[in-house]
Amino acid sequence: MSEQPATAPDRQPLEEHAAAALCAYASDQRAKADTLASVLEDIAVHGYPSPETGVLWEDARDGHLQRLVGEEPRVA
Repeated sequence: MSEQPATAPDRQPLEEHAAAALCAYASDQRAKADTLASVLEDIAVHGYPSPETGVLWEDARDGHLQRLVGEEPRVA
């Protein structure tokens, strides 16, 4: 192994608007990951929730589709 630190490739800075949008997207994804992690931790500690307290997948799907309709279009 070399004693020299690995050099990072040159990077090109983003425009201010693009950087802000990327940071907002990263924050949104981090929040979603935190929510998922807390749900998984809750299941690990307390077990699965009873089916009677759950939401039918059709209702969850329809609600999610309604939220998507209200969002602004994004470029992938």
